[in-house]
Amino acid sequence: MDISFTVRLPVDVGSVPFVRGLCRQALEHLRIERTVVDETTLALTEACANVVQHAGDHGDYQVSVEIDSGLCRITVVDDGAGFDPDEAVTRPGVDGERGAGLTLMQALADRLDFRRDPDGRHCVRLEKRLTTRPSLRLLDRG
Repeated sequence: MDISFTVRLPVDVGSVPFVRGLCRQALEHLRIERTVVDETTLALTEACANVVQHAGDHGDYQVSVEIDSGLCRITVVDDGAGFDPDEAVTRPGVDGERGAGLTLMQALADRLDFRRDPDGRHCVRLEKRLTTRPSLRLLDRG
């Protein structure tokens, strides 16, 4: 079974747990291993939190999730200024935390890509390979 959805969300902190819950429910419905669900939803959370923290006064952003053939593809698109991911990781902020979310996404995702689309929107794409939990079978007590 394949599941895909796209949502347009307001740039506010309440949107992050909402979209994380949607993704978690889809993955759990497909019986994906709990560790993989947790890693995938944490990577999504970091991508969305970056939008909320850095997109500025832009009113909304878009999240697309496609789950098929053992792969989850997540795309987060916003109208913010974007950034250079290499610079964000190599130039920590005052509190030493700048770039921590990017480092975490890199560790959790199997593929991570940042780009500016031709229409000027900032786009984060990540992929995670999926493994399913074994099916529970009732033992025949015959």
